[in-house]
Amino acid sequence: MLSSKRMRHRRYGVFFFLLCFLAGKPVVLVRGTDHLEAFADPRQIWGDGLEGMIEEAYRQCFKTYIIGGRIMNLRIPFAENHERDKLSDQDWEFLGGGKGNPASLWEAVGQVLDTEDFKQYTHVLGDGREKVIIFDISERTWTVSLDLFDIARMKAGAYHGLPHKPYVLVSGRGLEPADVYNYLYCVGWTGMDCSGFVWHILSSIARRQGLDLGRSLSRALGVPRGGDPSYYAGTWFYNSSDSQIISVPDKIGQLRPGDILLFRGADGDMVHSAIIQSVDFHRGIIRYLQSTDEAPLEDRGVHESFVYFDPSRPEMSLKDPDLRWTQSRRPPFPGERASPFSDDGERYRAYRELGGGRVVRLRALNLSGRKNQPSGNR
Repeated sequence: MLSSKRMRHRRYGVFFFLLCFLAGKPVVLVRGTDHLEAFADPRQIWGDGLEGMIEEAYRQCFKTYIIGGRIMNLRIPFAENHERDKLSDQDWEFLGGGKGNPASLWEAVGQVLDTEDFKQYTHVLGDGREKVIIFDISERTWTVSLDLFDIARMKAGAYHGLPHKPYVLVSGRGLEPADVYNYLYCVGWTGMDCSGFVWHILSSIARRQGLDLGRSLSRALGVPRGGDPSYYAGTWFYNSSDSQIISVPDKIGQLRPGDILLFRGADGDMVHSAIIQSVDFHRGIIRYLQSTDEAPLEDRGVHESFVYFDPSRPEMSLKDPDLRWTQSRRPPFPGERASPFSDDGERYRAYRELGGGRVVRLRALNLSGRKNQPSGNR
C-alpha cells in the first residue's frame, strides 16, 4: 500500500502533468523532481545492491517528452562512429564519438528537438500524406519523396537506400517515437554505442562505490593527458588480457550483475558488448542491458533483453541452445540487409571455432555484494 504522502505526490504529479499537457507546453518528466521521484526510484524494485545501481544508470538513458501533442518515452539512440560512412564521400563523428554520458546527450537532444528543422519534420510527418523520407547522414539533412513509384517500391520491399542515406516510409498520420529516433540519429548525430553504454553502467557503479573508474583505469585504457577515459573504453578493452579483466566461465551459476557479455565477429574480434543487470535463479531469468540498432524499431538504442533458463540447471552454459534468448535482431531501418542472426542467442553462440561469446568482469569493481538475490516485490 502507498502511504498517504505518496498518494498525495502521485495525485499532484498527475495533475501537474495533465495541466502542462493541456496547455501544450513541451514538458519533460525528469527523475529527481519531488513529486515524481518516488515513482522512478529503482530501489523500490531492485534494492540498494548492484541490481539497483545498474537499473538507476540504465534509467538515465530514457526521458519522457511531449512532442507534437503526444507523450513519448524516448531512449538514447545507438550511434557508432564509421558504422555507415563506407560509401559516403565524407565521414562524420557522433556527439562524444558515441561515448557521451546521458546528461550531455539529453542536453543535445533537447537542443535538436527545439530546432525549426525538427518542427518542420514533425509537420511533414503529420500532414496526412504517405511519403518516403530520405535522410543524408553525412549532410545532416532530410528530403521528402511523394513519388508513387518510390512509395510502391518501399512497400514491395525494394529498398534503394544506402548506409549513409536511409529511406523510411511514413504514413503521414503523425510522429512516432521511431521517427524521432531516426531524426536524432541521422540529423542530430546523437547516440551511444555498445561499449560506451557498458562504460556508463560500470562507471556509475564505481561512483556509487566511491571510485573514479576513469582515473583508476586511465593507464590501462591508454588515455592521453587531458583525455576522456570514456572515449577509449571500447569492446577491445573488455576483451583484452589486461589484469583488470577477469574471465568468467559463462555458466549461469557463475554469473553476477555487472558482468559483461561479449559477442564475437567473423574476424574473431569481439564486436558487441552488453551488461548483465540481474540473474534470477528462482524464476530462471537473466536480464541484460545493451545499446544496439540491430533490433525491432521499438528497441533500437538502449534497451533491456532477457534469457530464460531452467532454474534446476544453473550449470548450463550461455552457449547451450536450450536457452531461450528473447531479443530478436532486425535491420536498423526496415528494408536494409537483415542480421545473419535471428536473435542474441545465435549471435552469442556464433563463431564457436573462434571461441564464440565470452563473459568478463572488471576487477576494479566490487561485484560481490547482493549476488543474484532476486527482490521479492519484482
